[in-house]
Amino acid sequence: MIRSVAKGAGSYLPERILTNGELAKMVDTSDEWIQERTGIRQRHIAAENEKTSDLGEKAARRALKDAGIEASEVDLIVLATATPDRTFPATATRIQARLGITHGAAFDVQAVCTGFIYAMATADNFLKSGQFKTALVIGAETFSRILDWEDRTTCVLFGDGAGAIVLQAEEVENPSNQDRGVLDSYLRSDGRHGDLLYVDGGPSSTQTVGHLRMAGREVFKHAVVNIAEAIEKSLEHTGLTIDDVDWFVPHQANQRILTATARRIGLPDEKVVTTVSKHGNTSAASVPLALVEALRDGRIKKGDLVLMEAMGGGFTWGSALVRW
Repeated sequence: MIRSVAKGAGSYLPERILTNGELAKMVDTSDEWIQERTGIRQRHIAAENEKTSDLGEKAARRALKDAGIEASEVDLIVLATATPDRTFPATATRIQARLGITHGAAFDVQAVCTGFIYAMATADNFLKSGQFKTALVIGAETFSRILDWEDRTTCVLFGDGAGAIVLQAEEVENPSNQDRGVLDSYLRSDGRHGDLLYVDGGPSSTQTVGHLRMAGREVFKHAVVNIAEAIEKSLEHTGLTIDDVDWFVPHQANQRILTATARRIGLPDEKVVTTVSKHGNTSAASVPLALVEALRDGRIKKGDLVLMEAMGGGFTWGSALVRW
């Protein structure tokens, strides 16, 4: 059996930090209001000349360095983003070119905030099939470009950033849930709820980029239930329990959702990796950004069981269990 083993990870955040205090000068809000409802204190904003591919490339290079792997070894790039550089070509191919890779395949996946989970599951299945050997899985976003900066209910929530991991196929003779690698991924979507979290533009509809729109209360209600279901399915598939989980790396959407989800699945706060206060919601970049932070500060160690989850517009949602 082939397992997709995580060899390294990297992240990148734009230099510019936008604080709640600065936002309060732009829209009718306050630091207290934002923190109380979301847990967010600040977010990073891409510079005018920074594109999603720039953020993704920097995260990818750091992941490769961390893995000790040359870019020439990579034969698959799966980039999760809802904010591509252009309608086409795929932003993944722009990163592929900058890394000097001229073989293999590179493409984007679009599942909004669940994008990284979808991208990792996609790469995992390609590696397990034997079609590719080494994959770069990237989540990169410049959500600041699709925000309505006059809408205080959405512009306070999101930020820009990128995270990446390197997965490599390894043969396992007697596979078990104690082996390193991606143990399980569970993906779901339900398009009936597309009007609760969406962008009101697009090439085929308005010929514009559009702005993000959200029905916050409804999204919250669906999020906790859907995420808990995905987590339960991944544990069921592997024969593991929530007590086996060493670290929970959730999508960093809102502190209230993180707290409610952890309580629902029975995980103590000390096992939850939380970065929402510093990064805000960075959509597809959210999970890998949090993952890298916990790797860098030494919380997540080799052999730890890491549970990841996310939910995004569509609705899409999913979970993944990885033995690091």
